[in-house]
Amino acid sequence: MAERSWSLGRALRGMFVKPVIDEDTWDDLETALLTADFGPDVTERLVDELREKVDRFRTTDPKDLQRMLKETLEEHFARFDTTLRLTERPAVVLVVGVNGVGKTTTIGKFANFLRRYGRSIVVGAADTFRAAAVDQLATWAERGGAAIVRPQHEGQDPASVAFQTIEYAKSTGTEIVLIDTAGRLHTKGGLMDELGKIRRVVEKQAPISEVLLVLDATTGQNGVLQAQAFLEHAGVTGLVLTKLDGSAKGGFVLAVQETTGIPVKLLGQGEGISDLTGFTPHVFVEALVG
Repeated sequence: MAERSWSLGRALRGMFVKPVIDEDTWDDLETALLTADFGPDVTERLVDELREKVDRFRTTDPKDLQRMLKETLEEHFARFDTTLRLTERPAVVLVVGVNGVGKTTTIGKFANFLRRYGRSIVVGAADTFRAAAVDQLATWAERGGAAIVRPQHEGQDPASVAFQTIEYAKSTGTEIVLIDTAGRLHTKGGLMDELGKIRRVVEKQAPISEVLLVLDATTGQNGVLQAQAFLEHAGVTGLVLTKLDGSAKGGFVLAVQETTGIPVKLLGQGEGISDLTGFTPHVFVEALVG
C-alpha cells in the first residue's frame, strides 16, 4: 500500500492511549473521521453505532473502542461484494468515467494487475473522439503487457472498435477484454447513447462481465456528482478509485459505496504500473485504522 499519509491511524493514535473514553474521545473521533473524508452522514452513523456498542458492553477502555471501530468499519464494507466477475471467456469489461480521472492509466494498471494472475488481455481503444487518447492508451497497454485494437481510421465509430476488439479476443483466445470509452461528448445524452450502443454491439458477441466507473478520490463528492450520468445510465457494476494517496482520504471508499450503493472493486494508490490493487475490506481497514 502507498505511504499511509491518509491513514486514520495517525489521527487516532493519541486517542486510544488515553486512560478512559470521555466526551473528548468522541469529539476527536468525529473530527478524525471527517478529516479522513468519511463525510458527515457516514461519520454520524459510525459514531452513533460506536456509542451504542460502548454503552452495551459497559466499557471505558479506549482499546475496546479501537477494536470496535475496526469491526464496525469491516461490517460496513462487508455489505458490498467487492469481487471482480471475470469468469466468462472472453470476459468483457467496459471502463467508463469522465475525462481527467485517470481512466487511461487505470486500464494499463488493470491489465498489468490481471497479467500477474496469468491472464491474457486485449484493450479496445473505443474513445475515438480524442486522437491523443488512443496513443496514450497504447502506451499504457504496452506497459501493462496487453495487446491493443486501435481504430482503423480517425473518428471511427466507437461501437465498431469494441466489436473488432471482441473479434480479436475470440480469434486469438485472449481471456479478458478491456474497452476504453469516451469520457465527454457535447451532451451527456449523446455520451450515454454512445455507451448504450457499445453495450448493444458487445452483448451480441459476448456478455459484459463488468462495467467499471473510474472516480478520482481527490475530488470526493464532487467526483460522484460528475459521474452521476454514468451511475444512472451505464449499468455500472463496480467502482475504481484513483489517486487514493497523499491528499486523498481513505474514508471516501466507504462514503462513495454508501452514496452510490455500488462496490469499490479496485484501488489506485500511486503513479506506477503496479499501483492498482483489488479491494479487500479487512486489509484496507487495518491499513486505515492502524
